[in-house]
Amino acid sequence: MDDVVIARALHVLAVVIWIGGLSMVTTVALPAVRRGDLGADPLRSFQAIEHRFVWQARTAVLVVGLTGLDMTWRLDLWDWFRSAGFWWMHAMVSLWLLFAFVLFIAEPLILHRHFRRWAAERPQTAFVWLHRAHWALLVLSVVTILGAVAGSQGWSIF
Repeated sequence: MDDVVIARALHVLAVVIWIGGLSMVTTVALPAVRRGDLGADPLRSFQAIEHRFVWQARTAVLVVGLTGLDMTWRLDLWDWFRSAGFWWMHAMVSLWLLFAFVLFIAEPLILHRHFRRWAAERPQTAFVWLHRAHWALLVLSVVTILGAVAGSQGWSIF
C-alpha cells in the first residue's frame, strides 16, 4: 500500500500546485494585469505570466490524472461512480477533463490565436471575459475540492 500513499501524496501536491496557481492568477495576476500594474500592455503582461505557469499547470494536471487513475485502479473504486453519494468522484473527473481540454487542446490550438487578436482589438472586453472565465473555473475547483475532501472522509450531501 506504500504505492497508494505515494500516489495520494503526489495527487494532493499536484492539485495544490494546479488550483493554487489558478487561484493566484484569478485573484492576483489578472486584476493586476487589468489595472495596468504590470505595464501598459495587458496582453504582454498576461503572456509573461501565462508562459511561465502553463507548463507547471500542464504537468500538475497530468500528475493528477495519472495518480487519480492509479488510485482508482489499485483501490478498485470503480463502483463509486455508480453512487450519487460519491458525486465528488464525477466532479473530480469532470474538472480534470475540462482542464485537460483547455490546457492541452483549446488554449494552444484555438484560444491563443483568437485571444491575441481579441485582446489587441478590444483589450478591456477580452480581459473581463478572461477574468470571469478564471473565476468560474476557480469556483468549480473549490466546490470540487471541498466535496472531495469531505466526501473522502464519509460526509455526503445525499
